[in-house]
Amino acid sequence: MATKVVMEALSPTMEEGRLVKWLKNEGDAVKTGDVLAEVETDKAVMELVARGDGIIRKRIANEGDASPVGTLLAVIAAADENIDALIAAAPAPASKPTTAEPTTAEPTTAEPTTADPAPARTPIAAPAQPPLPPVGPSGFGAVSAPAVAPAAASDGKRTRSSPLARRFASERGIDLSQVRGSGPGGRIIKKDIESAVKSAPPDGSKTVTTATAPKKTPRFITRDGDFQDIPNTQIRKTIARRLAESIGPVPTYYLTAEFDAGRAADMRAQLKELGDNYKLSFNDIVIKAVANALSEHPEVNAWWMGDSIRHFNRVHVAMAVAIPDGLITPVIFDADRKSISQISAEARHLAELARQRKLTPEQYTGSTFSVSNLGMLGIDQFTAIINPPEAGILAVGGVEAKAVVENGQVVVRQRMRVTMSCDHRVIDGATGAKFLQTVKRLFENPLLLVV
Repeated sequence: MATKVVMEALSPTMEEGRLVKWLKNEGDAVKTGDVLAEVETDKAVMELVARGDGIIRKRIANEGDASPVGTLLAVIAAADENIDALIAAAPAPASKPTTAEPTTAEPTTAEPTTADPAPARTPIAAPAQPPLPPVGPSGFGAVSAPAVAPAAASDGKRTRSSPLARRFASERGIDLSQVRGSGPGGRIIKKDIESAVKSAPPDGSKTVTTATAPKKTPRFITRDGDFQDIPNTQIRKTIARRLAESIGPVPTYYLTAEFDAGRAADMRAQLKELGDNYKLSFNDIVIKAVANALSEHPEVNAWWMGDSIRHFNRVHVAMAVAIPDGLITPVIFDADRKSISQISAEARHLAELARQRKLTPEQYTGSTFSVSNLGMLGIDQFTAIINPPEAGILAVGGVEAKAVVENGQVVVRQRMRVTMSCDHRVIDGATGAKFLQTVKRLFENPLLLVV
């Protein structure tokens, strides 16, 4: 029986996904659980797996296409099974070219830079055809001879490459089958893609592609030489939608306080002398202080549910991590029950996974409160936008030496400014102020966090 390959909801908030790369060709035999493609969700690049056994009879979606959840991407069936009805039920393709469609020139009229409103698809040509002469999107240049393999992978075998390399190649219009890998066993890595781009000829030349490769959506589209239209990634679309849901409907107010960071700085310096395994950041200490304060103030550790307010018995703190495509908030679960060193190690691990787009949905959902820190970028103070249904987020500025008055004397102290954004439907002014007082007390006396 034929099996539909559809765009699955690979994350709890995913509404559409972008097909980054097909890993199976038409005619390939697959089994349940085999990885068919890589899909960019609103948070990460995930694997789309087969839900049945058989042969990939038809690939409907092209690499680079953004499709709503539930859209038919391909059909798996037996070699002699009639799949005409399934194909006919799929959205009609916009055109039916008989050869690979060149992508060297962009039209001068306005053309959407994201997916079309109706998911029109172009059928994939039959596999195992010989490569066409080099063609590609303007503005990227061709891969130079040293970086190009003499033969394309027309035998249907998967080109060995890292996920990051595949993503870079997709964004830059580079055909992986034409790149020689320098990694173990000839595996293509990010460095190989960067070398291919750097060694490309001047603009206006063409990139290498093949007849079996679908048309790629250029990452940067130049019109008339005056500007660039950059297609929105799935994560950028989600950021725009979620923040619009927050800053408008959520009645937000802000509480700003200045913390003395002297003792926290002393503790960091003393621990650093013990070795790299004991290094802490100010953000690690802030997260631990926030987590412990949330356990004392359950009314802040809450979600707005519309008809009710949900108070959580466990403390899950999300930390904002900047990535090339935007922002993601991995979660440190049960942060109030973990030591600062555990929080530090977990925060570094999650941040690295986030930058590599390898976070799973379980690692970036379920937070009860968030922390955003821009201090390392030289920001003294800022306000952060609440991530609904959470009721608050703490924006942390940098630590700097300031002149302050103590006991009638002007002295220099390490100071840090923080601003808490509060959903007034959940957190009243006095409630937020008391919570911030607790965070301040714990941060300024970090030994309270280790006893």
